Amino acid sequence: MSGQEATFRSKVESMVAQIPEGRIMTYGQLASLCGHPRAARIVGGIAHFGDPKLPWQRVVNKHGGLASGFPGGKNGHKQVLEQEGFKVKDFKVDVERLLWWPN
Repeated sequence: MSGQEATFRSKVESMVAQIPEGRIMTYGQLASLCGHPRAARIVGGIAHFGDPKLPWQRVVNKHGGLASGFPGGKNGHKQVLEQEGFKVKDFKVDVERLLWWPN
């Protein structure tokens, strides 16, 4: 991994660590805030292989869709979100209402 890739990964992981309970962020939003607005898929890869202690369940696609790559697939993602108190319908959460923007 290059230094630039490591820096991007650490920025993404740092941002994910800050997502408060009851709020979500999108892959594209994270990519943009971390300096690479076209790297949403890379953020997805970081989520898939990233630190399992981070709240990756709070990261969804731009439509609020859950991740099939989450442990247990979309059902696993749904289960973890519901345990945290999120309302999930048709494997989606309400992005407009739940989206979090850091200061």
